[in-house]
Amino acid sequence: MDAQVKKQVLRKLTYGLYVATAKQGDQAAAATVNWLSQASFQPPLVMMAVKADSGLHALLSQGATVAVNILGADQKGMAETFFRPTQLEGNTLNGVPFTPGETGAPLLQGVPAAFEAKVVHSYAGGDHTVFVMEVVAVHLYDPEAKVLEMWDTGWFYGG
Repeated sequence: MDAQVKKQVLRKLTYGLYVATAKQGDQAAAATVNWLSQASFQPPLVMMAVKADSGLHALLSQGATVAVNILGADQKGMAETFFRPTQLEGNTLNGVPFTPGETGAPLLQGVPAAFEAKVVHSYAGGDHTVFVMEVVAVHLYDPEAKVLEMWDTGWFYGG
């Protein structure tokens, strides 16, 4: 397989950008993710690939619930904020205020929507693990917001 063609083809898959957050005790993790998709209507399941060497992966593997914060089209800067290691200070993650959700997972302030989920399966493979998660709470703050998509950023994560 031609590596350059593979990269070009796989980069044609479409993705949104999200910030996944988890907190367990005094540990917190947050990361910008884009390999995420709905996987079932009933029960409501999503699947999300998470880098195996990340703090988010460690917390999800320990049973922490997760909040997937859906970014608005104008929140590219917030996505960049979570490219670096997580700093928990009071009720902020990397300087972004949050409130605990129904499960305790951090809901970032200012996003148009979010959902909370619990891990029901995980599948390790390569440098990411696919977590299958059941959605247990949903939050809609701005129903008219356009969401941030990878194509709109000029970034690439794939291939």
